[in-house]
Amino acid sequence: MSAVRGKVAVVTGAGSGIGRQLSFELARRGARLAVSDVDEGGLAGTAERARALGAEVHAARLDVADREAVVAHAGAVADHFGVVHQLYNNAGVAGGSGVLDSEWVDYDRILGVNLMGVVHGTKAFLPHLIASGDGHVVNVSSLNGVLAQASISAYSASKFAVRGFTESLRSEMLMTRHPVQVTVVHPGGVRTNIANAAMAQARAEGRLTPDDERRTRMYNDKLLRMPPEQAAKIVVDGVEAGRSRVLVGNDARIADLLVRLLPSAAPRIAAALERRVSR
Repeated sequence: MSAVRGKVAVVTGAGSGIGRQLSFELARRGARLAVSDVDEGGLAGTAERARALGAEVHAARLDVADREAVVAHAGAVADHFGVVHQLYNNAGVAGGSGVLDSEWVDYDRILGVNLMGVVHGTKAFLPHLIASGDGHVVNVSSLNGVLAQASISAYSASKFAVRGFTESLRSEMLMTRHPVQVTVVHPGGVRTNIANAAMAQARAEGRLTPDDERRTRMYNDKLLRMPPEQAAKIVVDGVEAGRSRVLVGNDARIADLLVRLLPSAAPRIAAALERRVSR
């Protein structure tokens, strides 16, 4: 079991979506919060609401792809609270395309945030979590860390890598008997701004295509359906129950079952489904 009340919980990507709702859910359950995001406006809104819910909040702008900044953030949080118990590596970005159509910059940006952001956060905070005597690392992967999609190669690669990194970390903590629990989270379609943000990034870089716009509409209309507050509750319930793996949504559970039962056929089925929903 990994109680939340009274614990110091670090949440990255807290300015919107699942990260914002994780912050609120943790605040409701009595946690003290260190929240961060690159979006200072969204972060300020999260911090204000979390304080209104009764939480002590430390807020800081943070780009998780910046290793030195993450290390400095970990030190600042530990200095502020005196201890750190829980880390929610939630910050992430979407975008990219298939391998043939993706640009090198897509892989650099997406892997830099989604994978290296998790590595940076874990490496920087892990000594503090161990020192707390009751630590917990929660790394947010995706449904696409269970079942890959053809149209988002960089994103799928990053989320499979988060899963592998987290499972390796869990084995390490068990082997060394350090007092740190480890959880990987696989959300399915959660109603966040991630698809719109990816489209805005492509537009800013002058690379937005009609196909990008169509795909974004498809994600928003057909796939991103679960309210983020529901997703956050499932995650924190899983943390408090001490689960090593949390599947968020029926779509994530179905994908997991498909891969387990039909591992060879799963890529063909995924391709067929993607063609169908993309129409």
